[in-house]
Amino acid sequence: MTGVIERVKRNSKQSSKHPTAGEADTGDARRDRWRKHRIARRAEFVEAALRALDTHGPDLGMEDVAAEAGVTKPVLYRHFDDKADLYVALGQRGTEILFQRLIPAINSELAPVPRIRMALDSFFSVIEEHPNLYRLLARGGLQEKVLVKSDVVAEDKELIATALTALLGDYMRMFNMDSGAAEPWAHGIVGMVQSTGEWWLDRRSMGRDSVVEYLTQIIWAAIDGLSRQQGIVIDPNLPLEENKVVQMRRDSEAQ
Repeated sequence: MTGVIERVKRNSKQSSKHPTAGEADTGDARRDRWRKHRIARRAEFVEAALRALDTHGPDLGMEDVAAEAGVTKPVLYRHFDDKADLYVALGQRGTEILFQRLIPAINSELAPVPRIRMALDSFFSVIEEHPNLYRLLARGGLQEKVLVKSDVVAEDKELIATALTALLGDYMRMFNMDSGAAEPWAHGIVGMVQSTGEWWLDRRSMGRDSVVEYLTQIIWAAIDGLSRQQGIVIDPNLPLEENKVVQMRRDSEAQ
């Protein structure tokens, strides 16, 4: 989780000249109070933008955000360089929301199937609550609507797949299995879940619980099938003897 927060802070600093929560105090009490006030106000406006996005969809304008926040557009522009800056902040907030739910679910000390189910439900709960944000970020709308070079969803997919690779690899080595399959397997799972999420948002032909359960069954069937080929039988409803977890590290620590 630490690596996610550090990346969000770093990207925020790169995308805007406005102060961020990751900056250290300067020692000037008045200046620091003003900086913290601006950080808090910017965060409030991002939450207002999320609400406006839910109401107006991906075509929302700065005037929609200002109206939702109860301020004028000039006030909004004191906290964001331009629309692109606001959209980047929305993407960063989406990352925070997703990982605040996903990482604890992935690291839960549960039996294999409940653990898979909880992780999937955390993802689907986020896109169900913020469908327009997910559509904006996942379908390239962010890059098309404003001049934003970052691809938040692609970055998140890579981070999740990398973490899942390490997790699967740890378990495969624990059972003396070939861990070389962990990386393509992890990327395949992440891609399948994202593709299913986009389909589900468009069709809504079943409830969230149903789509989560179907995906849980598919993923577990793959795990169970592969392990049985190696002569290993895992009880899907009993916690494993050793609980492997995702370790998110700062970039500096990973080097």
